[in-house]
Amino acid sequence: MSRRLRVGIAAFACSLPVLGFAPGAASAQAPPPEPAPTMVVLDASGSMTGADPGRGTKMDAAKHAVHALLDAAPDGAPIGLAAYGTGTGNSDAERAQGCQDVTVLHPPKPLDRAGLGADVDGLVARGYTPIGRSLQVAAEQLPQEGPRSIVLVSDGVDTCAPPEPCDVVRTLAGQGVDLVVHTVGFGADEAARAQLACVAQATGGTYTDAPDADALQRVLPRVTRSAMRNYQPAGTPVTGAATVVAAPLTTPGQHLDTIGQHEQRFYAVDVPAGATAYVSATVAYPRLEGVGITDDFNVLQLQTYGGTGESCNQFESEQTGDSSSGEVLTVATTWTGATEQDTGDGCTGGGRYTFGLTWDVVSAGVPERLPVELLVAVEPPVADAGPAAVLPEPVFTERPGPALPVAGGGSFNVAAELPGSGSYTDSVQRGEFVFYRVRLDWGQGLAYRVRFAATPGNGLDNLSPVSTAAYTPTRQEILSDNLAYTGDAEVLPTDAAAETTARVRYANREADTYEYHAQSVAGGYYIAVHIGPTEEKPGAAVAVPIQLDVAVVGDPEPGPRYAAVAPAPGEPPSAAAPAGPVSTRTTLTPTGWAVLAGGGVVAALAIALVIRRRRRAGRV
Repeated sequence: MSRRLRVGIAAFACSLPVLGFAPGAASAQAPPPEPAPTMVVLDASGSMTGADPGRGTKMDAAKHAVHALLDAAPDGAPIGLAAYGTGTGNSDAERAQGCQDVTVLHPPKPLDRAGLGADVDGLVARGYTPIGRSLQVAAEQLPQEGPRSIVLVSDGVDTCAPPEPCDVVRTLAGQGVDLVVHTVGFGADEAARAQLACVAQATGGTYTDAPDADALQRVLPRVTRSAMRNYQPAGTPVTGAATVVAAPLTTPGQHLDTIGQHEQRFYAVDVPAGATAYVSATVAYPRLEGVGITDDFNVLQLQTYGGTGESCNQFESEQTGDSSSGEVLTVATTWTGATEQDTGDGCTGGGRYTFGLTWDVVSAGVPERLPVELLVAVEPPVADAGPAAVLPEPVFTERPGPALPVAGGGSFNVAAELPGSGSYTDSVQRGEFVFYRVRLDWGQGLAYRVRFAATPGNGLDNLSPVSTAAYTPTRQEILSDNLAYTGDAEVLPTDAAAETTARVRYANREADTYEYHAQSVAGGYYIAVHIGPTEEKPGAAVAVPIQLDVAVVGDPEPGPRYAAVAPAPGEPPSAAAPAGPVSTRTTLTPTGWAVLAGGGVVAALAIALVIRRRRRAGRV
């Protein structure tokens, strides 16, 4: 197994996060978050009447690309369309009017392929290039809260500034607008590329160069799809307290809060005697430009406290040294104190425990507060743990047959479901963190590898950090590997045939090999792929085609049997587990542990890139 470097401050207890647990309940997954509403802004200025080899004019090429976008977009996706330069000519006398000439053809409502296609076919290019104003208009069309995106296609610089396009997006960001702008330069010159790259980087978006019509037709659908897969935090709102004693009682499930720099937030969880509690926290960091290696660290910590505020001496820490490239960081803890005999010290036996989350080390340039997803689960006592022996790790065997195209999700919540063994293809933009999910039943293990295809360019112009990681159903990171990608074809892991988990057994949490402890829950395991922005000339770097080769190894077997849990004082009997042991085929669903049924360059720089991506975890 390849992993990020993990340093134990002092081994104390196993680490593994979890969601909600309701023995005997039927499977009920909450619907995933919708794609981020996205406005496509199209350049229809006079320069778009220029010739493009093979497509007539640039405007003709742009229309073909928009049709390709509409064909590739998911049904119901909230995509809108605006264009500038269609209402006036570009004479000096028309400048004042032309610099306000932005037409909204369609607001970002559920996808209307026929309507949008007809609207774009009717565009006539002839006017000015008011990029800054078009960004303002597009932003006004988007919802007033939540993630939202703009995809801007232009072949030249703003001919109407002020407002300067970069100033527009910086102003929107200063107003708290959660907006990401992705830009595409269509046959753009150096000045236009620099301006479009500035707009993208100021919002954490990506710039992509499309030198000709064929490139634009390939690029625009991919960029728009990636615009709709920004990390979208989700969960039931909760507000953590500033002290242990004030911590809100947090029920099993997924919750959403915010956390400030160097702040600690506390959450209380009731854990019955004999049960195990799981808590994890996830923060997605924005993509930022110009953050040096030494200023690019963020650390999340989780600490466990007894009911009266005493420390239970369990401490988890995770760090990322590359947050400015759009890292997603999760810290997780498993609390087993309630499974021990109550000694009266506040940290053993059933009762109320509190978990303190801290954003400790903070990188340069990040916002004062960021959303944080909090996952909580309480696992009942086990009546029969099932097989005790740890099975051998899976052996990767490539499955014959064609690779299937998939579109990875922008968060754990919308991870793309992979149906099992096989090969899958996707295209990942620079700066994206993309998630996939594979179901493992009891007795099964996961082996996989990621192939990064060759892309044009070499050396610093194409140098990006790339990585992969695997997570348990509760977001506990269990595998990881990384390398410096320079445009040549690469494969992760670098030192083995495949990344491999343990085969899932409840008893793995007691295994002599510490790395197996977290791999003791059946359900949806996550694969993440991250490609950072290039170190130099980010506008010159194209998206990277990837292939996931996945093997689910082993036959399903019976899992543990869980004992009934008595209701807490004052709790109605219906809220407790049924009498006697319950299902032997327990799995953890993506939305919660809710189901107990149904089975289931340049060496120096390259080294720096690898080192800056490693994480560390500590336990006291």
